[in-house]
This record gives sequence, structure tokens and C-alpha cells, in this order.
Amino acid sequence: MDTRPPRQRLIGLTGGIATGKSTVTNLLNQKYGVPILDADLYARLAVAPDSGILSAIANRYGPEILHGDGQLHRQALGEIIFNNVQEKQWLESQIHPFVKQCFWSALAQLEQEQAVVLSIPLLFEAHLTDWVTEIWVVTCDPTQQVERLIKRNGLTEAQALARIASQMPLAEKIAQADVVLDNSGQIANLEPQIVRAWDNH
Repeated sequence: MDTRPPRQRLIGLTGGIATGKSTVTNLLNQKYGVPILDADLYARLAVAPDSGILSAIANRYGPEILHGDGQLHRQALGEIIFNNVQEKQWLESQIHPFVKQCFWSALAQLEQEQAVVLSIPLLFEAHLTDWVTEIWVVTCDPTQQVERLIKRNGLTEAQALARIASQMPLAEKIAQADVVLDNSGQIANLEPQIVRAWDNH
């Protein structure tokens, strides 16, 4: 397998949890019709009921990691991996190869596209920066990030802070970005930033 995807504009979109990456990809897709490849979507496919990866997870953590219908109990898994670096690394070792293969397969189908967005929360952590031609980081005010995560995932403040702390600090991602999008305000403030980034790179 080649170490680089096809030669085209490949935007690596990343940021912190609950900073608004989906808002950015939705706007990009609506405004420019650019294809969006989403690592989170592929990661959900990786742990679909009856998948080998989900079986490995259940074997490691026990049946309580599953709901009655065979679906992954995400909050129970989160309580394990967001408080234990070794378990987080083990889980990523199961899921990342599947996700990478999904990206490669999808990119192979999109060779004629002038641009593709790869939405990858762990772009830096998974060492995938050489896959993309530019890096966009979505950021927001730290207090907003916590509030959004609590509201979106139904977490306590302590749970939200643990999830944020488990990720690479946003400041480190920003330092390596080609584009920084500040999503602290309204969409009306975000959209002009996206337009500038799209036009200038």
C-alpha cells in the first residue's frame, strides 16, 4: 500500500472534542459540495453488532460493555478508556486499522474529486498528518467546549473534563495547523472563516 493518498487537495479537519467539527464539515459540504470522509462514522462501523472488533471489546471488558440488543454501551466503554491510557491505546489499536482501511477505500473512489475533507479527530495522535495536504483545526472557548460536551453527551462536568484531558491539548494542534477556525461564536461568524480558508489554500 502506498504511504500517501492520491494527489489532490486533501483537507485534514481536526480539533478538540465538541469544538464543532461536524458544523464545519456540514457547511463545507453544503457550500462547496466537497465529499466528507468521517473517521467517527468509520469508528462506529468498526464496532457494529457482531463485528470482530466488538467481540474483542466484549471479551476484554465483559458483557456489561454491551446493551441488551448487542450494541456497544459507549458510556460504559468511555468510563474505562478515558480514565486509563493503556486501555485507550488498546482500543485504538483495534479500531484504527479498520478506520484507515475505510479511508483508503473511500479515497480510491474519489480520485477525480478536486478536494476531499478528511474529518479525523485523532489526526495528530494517530500520526496521519502525512495523509493530507493541509490541516484545519476547529477550536472554541474552553468553557464552551465543556458545556457543549456535557449537553451533547449527557455527561457530568468531571466526565467531560476527563474526555478533554485524554486528548492532545488544543494549543498543540493549533501550533501545527495551516488554518484555525474559531467556533466560539455563532455560525454567522464561522462561515466567513471557512470561506477564507477554502479560497486561500
